Amino acid sequence: MHSSAIFLIEFGAIILGLGLLGRLAGRLQFSPIPLYLLAGLAFGEGGLLPLGASEEFVAIGAEIGVILLLLMLGLEYTASDLVSNLKTQYPAGLVDMALNALPGAALALLLGWGPVAAVVLAGVTWISSSGVIAKVLGDLGRLGNRETPVILSILVLEDLAMAVYLPIITALLAGVSLAAGSVTLAIALGVAGLVLFVAVRYGRVISRFVSSDDPEKLLLVVLGLTLLVAGLAQQLQVSAAVGAFLVGIALSGEVAEGAHNLLAPLRDLFAAVFFVFFGLHTDPQSIPPVILPAFALAVVTALTKIATGYWAARRAGISPKGRWRAGGTLVARGEFSIVIAGLAVTAGIEPELGPLATAYVLVLVVLGPLTARYTEPLALALTARRTAGADRVPARSATPPAAETLEPVEDRGVER
Repeated sequence: MHSSAIFLIEFGAIILGLGLLGRLAGRLQFSPIPLYLLAGLAFGEGGLLPLGASEEFVAIGAEIGVILLLLMLGLEYTASDLVSNLKTQYPAGLVDMALNALPGAALALLLGWGPVAAVVLAGVTWISSSGVIAKVLGDLGRLGNRETPVILSILVLEDLAMAVYLPIITALLAGVSLAAGSVTLAIALGVAGLVLFVAVRYGRVISRFVSSDDPEKLLLVVLGLTLLVAGLAQQLQVSAAVGAFLVGIALSGEVAEGAHNLLAPLRDLFAAVFFVFFGLHTDPQSIPPVILPAFALAVVTALTKIATGYWAARRAGISPKGRWRAGGTLVARGEFSIVIAGLAVTAGIEPELGPLATAYVLVLVVLGPLTARYTEPLALALTARRTAGADRVPARSATPPAAETLEPVEDRGVER
């Protein structure tokens, strides 16, 4: 059979399968990401039906998926919003980084993987899944809750941190010298700062230039500009994903809203391809040896994310119920963790890192919606039980009732 025909059959089967898996996930009311990862495991080396002709195209589609994921995240925020979040919520971002990056780095060092793998795994455990969390907030009807701005602020700070973190990872994985890595980071920070400055001062001008009443022209201009900037960023040794994120920040107003609506289906398509591609490069037989450390890491970092959200919401003056909801909502990991681990897998840094990241994300992308829903009632029930137990302690006292009633009266008289 002709190779092009084989390609069409394979790629068509992948897309059809992803559509059916997405429909199944919708009926079960949870994120389709774990199903996409499992599909990649099934089609990859060591799986049930390894791919042949379409693997190269899937790799290109996966790279476009990462670019569109970061572009769409950038479209969610204006430059002024980002600057405001940096000024007011940076302590929460620092706490988030400390509590959630350190467990990943510690596990990598305990496993003997070295400092580069430790930095990679720290990013895997640090960054929450904006896509999964946004969907959970919508499904639970919490978009108008008082704790939701706190959650979104933490996600925004994580997105901004990616603009610094990804160039560092790229330099470390490439094995460049300290001087070359410093130059790469300086370029990334300079470009990010320049884009933010231009977006704040001239965002309306850029949006008017890109704007069009014709959806087709708007789609072509925004998509072409994003791919062009992403390619230039990668040529400058800066992550292509960071370039796409900065393009999204630069666009605002009706242009951002229109581009978001037009690009959402493309984002969903290529993001699904990306998760499949990551699964393709993970041998299913390599997951069982790392399932226990992955599960332990998932439990630890679920607790640290809950603590992060609780602390940030408490700092913002949110009630205890909202604090627990904020913490439980932040648990899910997903696209960012896979993006970071995918860079390491491509660079061949550590064979077991990809399987561990896959198992880790599979656990937390399923656990995340559950913690978002049940952390608050469970925490309040446990708190109420402890309070009830403390209230029952005086009833066990052997002091006669008369003495108990007279003692407080005498004390109040002394105080007066």
